[in-house]
Amino acid sequence: MKTSILALALVAGLAACSAPAETTTEAPVDAMAADVAADTGVYRDLGGEATGPVYREAKADTLAVSGFDVVSYFTGDGVPVEGAEEFTVRYQGYDYRFANAENADTFIADPAKYAPAYGGYCAWAIGANDALAPGDPQVYKIVDGTLYLNFNEAVSERWNKDIPGFIASADTNYPTHSAYEHYQD
Repeated sequence: MKTSILALALVAGLAACSAPAETTTEAPVDAMAADVAADTGVYRDLGGEATGPVYREAKADTLAVSGFDVVSYFTGDGVPVEGAEEFTVRYQGYDYRFANAENADTFIADPAKYAPAYGGYCAWAIGANDALAPGDPQVYKIVDGTLYLNFNEAVSERWNKDIPGFIASADTNYPTHSAYEHYQD
């Protein structure tokens, strides 16, 4: 009987020692994001919900911009490069890859600045036809600090004929589309 009571007391003491202490301060947001990132295998998880559809190769895929580093469009010689899996940042439920930690950190500081317009769908298709067509990460233009992708070079030439008009139409059309309408069930 004494052994049982002693064992019970020991278990209770261990449980009390391993329970987290109650505090009145909250953990910093960055610390929480780092913990989430460690659990998911991504460099950082910024959270948030997508505000519209994001193009990816398959419905269940979460890789945005076919894995290209969206910061690379804005830096150096402006030639996009593919990102590395180890520098994946999850933003609004989608995974953006970066060539290095510096680019990942740049994106983390202001993701809306670097994420492509219209979720990486073709800017001309959404503006001219109110349609979701894949954007090719190699066919792009930066206009007023925003990255726009187009389906191919021929479509890009059409888009170049009235960029402000297509952007105005696309800004109206894009929010009316659901996240999964582009994909077959």
